[in-house]
Amino acid sequence: MIQLYHVSKSFGTNAALSELDLRIRKGEFVFITGPSGAGKTTLLRLVFGAEDPTSGQILIDGINLSRISRSKLDLLRRKIGFVFQDFKLLNSSTVSQNVALALEVIGERRSSIRKRTHQALKAVGLAAKEQAYPLQISGGEQQRVAIARAIINDPLILLADEPTGNLDPDITREIMVLFRSINLRGTTVVIATHNKELLRDTDQRIVILNRGRIVS
Repeated sequence: MIQLYHVSKSFGTNAALSELDLRIRKGEFVFITGPSGAGKTTLLRLVFGAEDPTSGQILIDGINLSRISRSKLDLLRRKIGFVFQDFKLLNSSTVSQNVALALEVIGERRSSIRKRTHQALKAVGLAAKEQAYPLQISGGEQQRVAIARAIINDPLILLADEPTGNLDPDITREIMVLFRSINLRGTTVVIATHNKELLRDTDQRIVILNRGRIVS
């Protein structure tokens, strides 16, 4: 599903990633961890197609990202959901409007948008908060809105960058149960985190980065 071959990424003279080789199978649940600055976010952005590697090859679902046009890359990215650490919600829009935006930008029919938005919010336990605004709900609920927005297109891959970084332990456990339920439906899930408690009891694969290299 996700294949990286000798992938490096530099920003000026700073090497964020160096010679990464990584395979993530379809339907797998993988944690990417390591200290701050290890390259976790950069790795996710490369997989999402938001950044181009300085060298190396990235294949997503058999498609080489360096060999497709921008328009085809945009289509491929619709198969990838991304959950950001800071949620990236529009405070002036309702919960429902924030989630619906992912469908509006691709020109989905209005009737379909309403139905799928409700289904996505129901899946994350927020059907009753559709008309609330982000600042009227808790941090954990805001993260659930971000997850609903990321899964509304039924993505093949769900990427999450420090999705529990600002949440308390109880809410963190709830969010991880939600990610696991999404994974059990067949979605490949990749989570970047430095939360050691989150990793302590997991039976999922853990990839450890340090200074831009895979060390374990």
